[in-house]
Amino acid sequence: MAVARAHLFPISVSEHDVSSSFLGSSTRVWRFFFACPCHARIKRTHLLTTAVYTEGVSITRSVQRRERMEPESDDITILNERIRREQSKRDVSRAPVVDSEEADKYIQLVKEQQRRGLQKLKGERVGKENGQFSYKVDPYTLRSGDYVVHKKVGIGRFVGIKLDVPKDSSNPIEYVFIEYADGMAKLPVKQASRMLYRYNLPSESKRPRTLSKLSDTSIWERRRIKGRVAIQKMVVDLMELYLHRLKQKRPPYPKSPGMAEFEAQFSYEPTPDQKQAFIDVEKDLTERETPMDRLICGDVGFGKTEVAIRAIFRVVSAGKQAMVLAPTIVLAKQHFDVITERFSKYPNIKVGLLSRFQTTAEKEKHLRMIKHGDLDIIVGTHSLLGNRVVYSNLGLLVVDEEQRFGVKQKEKIASFKTSVDVLTLSATPIPRTLYLALTGFRDASLISTPPPERVPIITHLSAYNKEKIISAIKFELGRGGQVFYVLPRIKGLEEVMEFLECSFPDVEIAIAHGKQYSKQLEETMDRFAQGEIKILICTNIVESGLDIQNANTIIIQEVQQFGLAQLYQLRGRVGRADKEAHAYLFYPDKSLLSDQALERLSALEECRDLGQGFQLAERDMGIRGFGNIFGEQQTGDVGNVGIDLFFEMLFESLSKVEEHRLISVPYQSVQFDININPHLPSEYINYLENPMEIISEAEKSAEEDIWSLMQFTENLRRQYGKEPYSMEVLLKKLYVKRMAADLGITRIYASGKTVIMRTKMNKKVFKLITDSMASDIIRNSLVFEENQIKAELLLELPREQFLNWVFQCLAELHASLPALIKY
Repeated sequence: MAVARAHLFPISVSEHDVSSSFLGSSTRVWRFFFACPCHARIKRTHLLTTAVYTEGVSITRSVQRRERMEPESDDITILNERIRREQSKRDVSRAPVVDSEEADKYIQLVKEQQRRGLQKLKGERVGKENGQFSYKVDPYTLRSGDYVVHKKVGIGRFVGIKLDVPKDSSNPIEYVFIEYADGMAKLPVKQASRMLYRYNLPSESKRPRTLSKLSDTSIWERRRIKGRVAIQKMVVDLMELYLHRLKQKRPPYPKSPGMAEFEAQFSYEPTPDQKQAFIDVEKDLTERETPMDRLICGDVGFGKTEVAIRAIFRVVSAGKQAMVLAPTIVLAKQHFDVITERFSKYPNIKVGLLSRFQTTAEKEKHLRMIKHGDLDIIVGTHSLLGNRVVYSNLGLLVVDEEQRFGVKQKEKIASFKTSVDVLTLSATPIPRTLYLALTGFRDASLISTPPPERVPIITHLSAYNKEKIISAIKFELGRGGQVFYVLPRIKGLEEVMEFLECSFPDVEIAIAHGKQYSKQLEETMDRFAQGEIKILICTNIVESGLDIQNANTIIIQEVQQFGLAQLYQLRGRVGRADKEAHAYLFYPDKSLLSDQALERLSALEECRDLGQGFQLAERDMGIRGFGNIFGEQQTGDVGNVGIDLFFEMLFESLSKVEEHRLISVPYQSVQFDININPHLPSEYINYLENPMEIISEAEKSAEEDIWSLMQFTENLRRQYGKEPYSMEVLLKKLYVKRMAADLGITRIYASGKTVIMRTKMNKKVFKLITDSMASDIIRNSLVFEENQIKAELLLELPREQFLNWVFQCLAELHASLPALIKY
């Protein structure tokens, strides 16, 4: 084997090494690179010898490593790992390609959408201040022991409101007293009403980790900044999703001449809200060129389904298919029956149901019909989202009760939203849906007017009592009605059956739950709908959509096991006719209930009026938190400041969305003034298959985007191993120019000890970027002056160290890009 020549070059200097060099350390690290071109490509071995010279003492070690082993954690590797992590959190395919002019237009559209969305925000506890919505708390509504957040001081515990005499007056005024970790603070009630927020957490526990200190507000300030940066990232994600939807185009649907005739077949007089929802959906379909994504939020029995049916008719009349997605087979079957009856006068429109009740042959037949366009309307559960279901010409997706679907199904639903029109029906929207509706990033139509014949449901909340249960059932059966008896689990249904059979021996009673054989479940539900079964003992399988006009009493046992939205939906199974309905909620013992469960029950009692599903979902958001409001857990960021301040910061960020806009510059326009052009070792040049082509490819990758440059670097190392120092310098220069272009930086140069970066970013963007930086050393060294970012260093750096410092600095700045609108 031929002996390779050694090339001597300094190792790249890390941030720590740069700091050490400022201090005049005599430590120098050198690496000898040996490359043998005659090595086999697959089982190539690189021999690295590292010699460390410290105060005249030499330590030499040899390391053999195979190509497949982990690469060294150099600066480029660390940056690539961060880029890959960031990209994995975001849908790369979703990022829209828009120019600056388009971005201006879309941002204005977003602001208009948000303005309309905020007008819908009628929440009871949300006040209005200077035209902006405010989540500040009224001090008189606080109870002793409640946790509060002062915007400038932090988290404290409310003690009470007392009269006290101010220093400059003899007249006593009311003060709010708040306990902090290191003392008591008092502030006038008027001031408190402008600065205080209730501290709620999206979790079972409402207790903060610790109270803030009056003597040191810096910790609180850091927490607030962290929350603000997290919010800004959310806003950018929303913005990109919205822009992506706006970029999608489809021709508006034609106005069908048969629409008026179809509408006339509706046997009820639409309510005013329902009429508005009809108009909203029709405009979405016939006047817009972008796919519809509208939420129809209406209480149970308020006519959401008719809105969907009219949209289906519009789409199907234009030759497209419509899919109706329901969370349970019971609800899917009911939708199928209603739609089939509604379209019975249109024999050319074919309606199909895909369910687990069908045989394999029936399913296969339906799948073929869907694929060939022989079915116009397809109703079913999540099986409609499976890979085997291929649509011929899908135009509309109707989703009923989206919150009941799992994460994977929700992601699949989301993937439809960029290509087809989507209509979501919900009585109690999930917080994510509610939030998007409120902020205008998703259109919403609220149906809060009850049909004229509807009367409120009377809710009874008490500890479990057999006598009350028997009395309630006797009352309902006595007026010829039917009863739902709901438990949270299958276990316990038989026990209740025995109890009721003893109490009502001559009454037809049945059990229904999701684990039953499909035919048995279908038969039970049909018999209950026909009135043959008088008492149905069941799980929450009846939660959504089941419409039994004659069932006007529901008994819910172990009520603490249900979520607020579930309870609201269950309660909505009754009271769908003109009879007064009753909902009996039984808990085992209040002493066994958590604070969260008690608050749920209290909210349900307060929301007894018809049409309060929307307000209830807002309340539920405060109780059980956001969950995955943006597709990932944000509870930690919310916990930093509490839900109310978090929301206000969110609305503020949305209203100032254009202030955090960063306009990048073309890669070729970036000027990096550094005179460092090391020659590649001849052995490495010989080792590369086509060195000129590889270097040209590197430049093209850098010109494209940071992701392409990262992929190029990783492929280069995968094929040829870790590059020599001179190649690393070349790559770093490409990374520096690429990151600078993304950050809107046009020129980087050094003037003595000062590093200067000319930029197109504004001061607010610079502050947001530096607030979110991880490195205190770099953040503290940067200042913004007249479209320039400056850093005053301790010493004038040699060229190699200057390159490394700029690389590290830009990598830190670049890490903040997810929080910025980049168009």
